[in-house]
Amino acid sequence: MTEFHREIDVEDLWPTIWREARIAADNFPLLADFYTRNLLDHACFGDALAYILAEKLADTSEHVNQWRCYLRGLLEKDPAIEQAALKDLLCQLQSNASIKDHYTPVLYFGGYQALQCHRLAHYCWTHDKRPMANYIQGRVVSMFGVDIHPAAKIGAGIFLDHAVGIVIGETAVVEDDVTLFQSVTLGGTGKGEGDRHPKVRKGAFIGSGAVIFGNIEIGAGAKIAGGAVVVKSVAPQTTVVGPPAKALNQRVA
Repeated sequence: MTEFHREIDVEDLWPTIWREARIAADNFPLLADFYTRNLLDHACFGDALAYILAEKLADTSEHVNQWRCYLRGLLEKDPAIEQAALKDLLCQLQSNASIKDHYTPVLYFGGYQALQCHRLAHYCWTHDKRPMANYIQGRVVSMFGVDIHPAAKIGAGIFLDHAVGIVIGETAVVEDDVTLFQSVTLGGTGKGEGDRHPKVRKGAFIGSGAVIFGNIEIGAGAKIAGGAVVVKSVAPQTTVVGPPAKALNQRVA
């Protein structure tokens, strides 16, 4: 079976998003204010992203504009955040056949929005703004059911598909071009501190419900089947399936 792949003109991506939003707003008047507020009122992708996330993070509607300004400031301080957000969007548009336009992940996909919130929280965590980082993480858990510690290091071109129930611990590393489905856990070993979470290398695929424990390596291009329980490192380009659970003792009747 041939994998779906759509060619995207990166240079024309934001103008394409804007044109599609304009058409949708004209055709569906009930949504006109929504498209205008989130996309059409903004001059570039970064401005729109800051507003969309601000609406999610603000505790009251009166604070949306303050959050928008704050998040836009973070994007300006670290352009790599916006670049990663664009790569995350491109990986979905290029490989997800269910997406029929260019803006759906930005407006509607909880996994995409949660990931961009994490990128901003990570910046705050690493720049002595930990109360902001913790607040963003807490809001993301409440809104999307995605729990990523602000200290976790996540690359670009990441696809969190469906995303609900994803948990990524403090010392986890997720490199570029990784796909994680819903209910994936990158968990610790139970130790209170130290390097205790998985390292997922470039291009790995982790299926829904997979649980990976400890400071172990998931090699580049490895595939972890849905429902797998992984407690040992996985070599690059290797597929693993199934739980390793074994009885430790047996109660005698």
